[in-house]
Amino acid sequence: MTTASTPSSRPKTAPETDPLRLIDVDHVRFYVGNAKQAAYFYAHCFGFQVAQLADLTTGCREEASYLLTQGNIRLVLSTGLHKDHAAQREVMRHGDGIKDIAFTVRDAAAAYEQAIKNGGEPAYEPVEMTDDSGDGTVVIAGIKTFGRCVHSFVSRNGRYKLENIQGGGPFMPRFEPVESFALNEYNQAHPCGLMYVDHCVGNVELGKMNHWVKWYEDVLGFKQFKHFDDKDISTEYSALMSKVMDSGFGTIKVPINEPAHGKRKSQIQEYLDWHDDEPGVQHLAFRTDDELASVAELHRRGVDFLRIPDEYYQTVWDRVSKMGWEIKEDHQRIRDLGILVDADDEGYLLQLFTKPLQDRPTLFFEIICRRGSQSFGKGNFKALFESLELEQARRGNL
Repeated sequence: MTTASTPSSRPKTAPETDPLRLIDVDHVRFYVGNAKQAAYFYAHCFGFQVAQLADLTTGCREEASYLLTQGNIRLVLSTGLHKDHAAQREVMRHGDGIKDIAFTVRDAAAAYEQAIKNGGEPAYEPVEMTDDSGDGTVVIAGIKTFGRCVHSFVSRNGRYKLENIQGGGPFMPRFEPVESFALNEYNQAHPCGLMYVDHCVGNVELGKMNHWVKWYEDVLGFKQFKHFDDKDISTEYSALMSKVMDSGFGTIKVPINEPAHGKRKSQIQEYLDWHDDEPGVQHLAFRTDDELASVAELHRRGVDFLRIPDEYYQTVWDRVSKMGWEIKEDHQRIRDLGILVDADDEGYLLQLFTKPLQDRPTLFFEIICRRGSQSFGKGNFKALFESLELEQARRGNL
């Protein structure tokens, strides 16, 4: 069993004056081998709008980036335009994956300076970007977190304010609107209903979970929100341990997983094995207000989800009922779609996990709907792990 982490000694400041008050997930940046093709995949399978791009045609000589949007979710897919670009080097080592979880803040330079003062390691110093219009600027700065990953701080003003980009305004200098993309109109007519990033999960090496828990406490001022040990998350064969870190303002949650000892290899160790033994982002969870509609549309588009054993549904309704909640959604439809259900003292949730999004068994997505519950599906861990182990066995990695 893991032990409780030591509370952060960082003095708390008023939320309105704290430079590390994280306002939103500004964007999530993927490094990919071919941004144009990856944009088509995420647009077709997950219903994202290919909204803006920055490439050779907009004056970018080093990389091509596509901004994908849906609800308040912003994904940036970046690929290098030469072999020495950092994106190309990382894709060679890790395959496609997440490089940067970027946070909107009031003052990116001040947030960066405070994070470095708190013990963070620089990834890159503050950079101010503007364009010929002179109507706004974006300041970005980054610190290193687990493995190859970065947390960027982003502050915006003028035409680049957060509320403007939420309404479809320009994302950053050198990004221009995508005028013609056939799937955009189709996706508007057939929405997937994904609204925003619910949480982002990191996988770290055995024995490193508490190190990174303390890092999030000390450097970014996060607090521990939930704690799951190997008794909570285990089967006959494998186990993991997890602690959920929260920014304190209800917008940013980062669960951190590490492997636990078991008879066979856990999903976390499988991730590390196929991620060049380096920690990284295991999955993103996207929130929806209608799990059944979202999952049904994603199924129709060809998204591969984990298959939940039929036996799961023989007990789940009684388990949730004993927690005092009545599932309002159609029970048979939930079963047909293979959706997981769980509850806590605040409500219930519906969730489902995709299979890996690329050939290496690393990054995947979660689709989650919260009906009051702020948990992460503790009651589903056993069924989920059994499904994951079946997939690991098919891959020869269990």
